[in-house]
Amino acid sequence: MGILKKITGFFINVFVLAWDFGLFIINILTPSLKPGHVVPAHAAGHHLTWPEYVPPKGDDSRSACPMLNALANHGILPHDGKNISFKELNTAVRQTFNFAPSFCFFVPKFSADFLNRSYWTGRFDLAELSLHNAIEHDASLTRQDAALVPDQGKPDLKLVDDLLKEATAKMPDGSPLLTIPDLSRALSKRRKDARKTNQAYSENLFHNIFGSSNSSTMLTIFGGRITDLTPMLTEERFSEQWEPRVLSRFGLTMAKFNGTVLPVEWGAKSKTAEH
Repeated sequence: MGILKKITGFFINVFVLAWDFGLFIINILTPSLKPGHVVPAHAAGHHLTWPEYVPPKGDDSRSACPMLNALANHGILPHDGKNISFKELNTAVRQTFNFAPSFCFFVPKFSADFLNRSYWTGRFDLAELSLHNAIEHDASLTRQDAALVPDQGKPDLKLVDDLLKEATAKMPDGSPLLTIPDLSRALSKRRKDARKTNQAYSENLFHNIFGSSNSSTMLTIFGGRITDLTPMLTEERFSEQWEPRVLSRFGLTMAKFNGTVLPVEWGAKSKTAEH
């Protein structure tokens, strides 16, 4: 059964990558969505109006991912963050953040696999996604390492503040804007600090790429805008009249996303090497 599962997984991954590349090409050939019309008409957040934000309470389950926590805090996913289906997660992420369907299948499927559950029938609590060194990893830009702070459901406000202060660019209205070099520099600093403070620190290429990927959503989905990132990273809520900054008709594909992720990771490694 193990061999069959591996073979099946291989062909699923090949299909998803082909599907993703096809959507990447289609996005190039089709007109973009108009600002103000990115979230579908039948979904929460359409016309830039989001459901009420309610902070987590009591035993509500939250993950190491601010964006997923925001979905629960706004009631787009169950507010208690529990008993969520992987297919439900797929739909909520796709409609809310305008990730491509291929992307929204791949990540929940990966999550189901590392939790040893079925993507098609399985369910999970948000906190379970913080399984160490699966998607959650050391040297996060918004969380202390799990060895130091086991509960990954809340942001570390000092780390978030350090990150937001890295922004060097400006929007036309003068508000700060995070760039690829800014994010690379922040990742490099965070990794160096984590190595010093966490005796159980672990790092490999997979985790670094995942770290750069998680961080790069700030540049793609949020456009690097500090005014939008501040409430998302500190309170895990959407700013008023927010919408995804990706206007591609079929959403942000993995192929397109890599155009941000790889320069961010390369820059982080380069800055580490300089020291």
